[in-house]
Amino acid sequence: MIRWTWAFLDRPATTFDACVRFWATVTGSTVSAPRGAHDEFVTLLPSRGPAWLKMQRVGDDGGVHLDLDVDDLPAAVTVATGLGARVVAHGGDYTVLESPAGQTFCFTQADTASITDPTTPLVTVSSAPDGTVSRLDQICLDLSPTDLATDTTFWRELTGWAPEPVRRPEFSRLRGPGHPVQLLIQRLDDHLPASAHPDLSSTDLAATAAWHTALGATRVTDTPHWIVLRDPGGVHYCVTARDPYTGRVP
Repeated sequence: MIRWTWAFLDRPATTFDACVRFWATVTGSTVSAPRGAHDEFVTLLPSRGPAWLKMQRVGDDGGVHLDLDVDDLPAAVTVATGLGARVVAHGGDYTVLESPAGQTFCFTQADTASITDPTTPLVTVSSAPDGTVSRLDQICLDLSPTDLATDTTFWRELTGWAPEPVRRPEFSRLRGPGHPVQLLIQRLDDHLPASAHPDLSSTDLAATAAWHTALGATRVTDTPHWIVLRDPGGVHYCVTARDPYTGRVP
């Protein structure tokens, strides 16, 4: 059973501090003390509710991965490998794996003393100076056409989360009750390695994008329903027109 889902923003060492400042600002968070052998980890602490967003200083171009808290680490690894995952590394209280398509994720030992009260708000919305509200509440898994079916089945069975209908045929969505982020699965047009990026919902798509660019992001592509940007580390993410209070398309 997956007790809690952490979204991990992995960012290049050369721009890590700027990325931490950026993501803390746009999510309305404060930053924990650094930890790790090289001070490579921080947690972004919301103004209320439990933490669920962490950042890691990495030596490559960065990306996103999920940490899944479980009660029984060896049992979870057995289930995942039975579904086609590959073990990459073991630690004392974690295991690093890859999905069948190659998306990195981790199983981490759940701390039962800190399991969240289901009535506690899971992700705090944040407000821009102009009052626009946004919320980082979705991780999008980007999959090539040849990997789509296999990894969609993998994530559904691994999480046990219910699929939800989505208006566009290239997307599907998994939502886990009691978890702070939902998963959006996107079929790419090109045959690229599996990757992931964060999505923010917003009450005003253009206003949120403008605020982010003022903070150091770069605008890449505009569509009627989402805007693609790069954060100060050069890593892609999206601002979407979903309702930040419900996570759903109006």
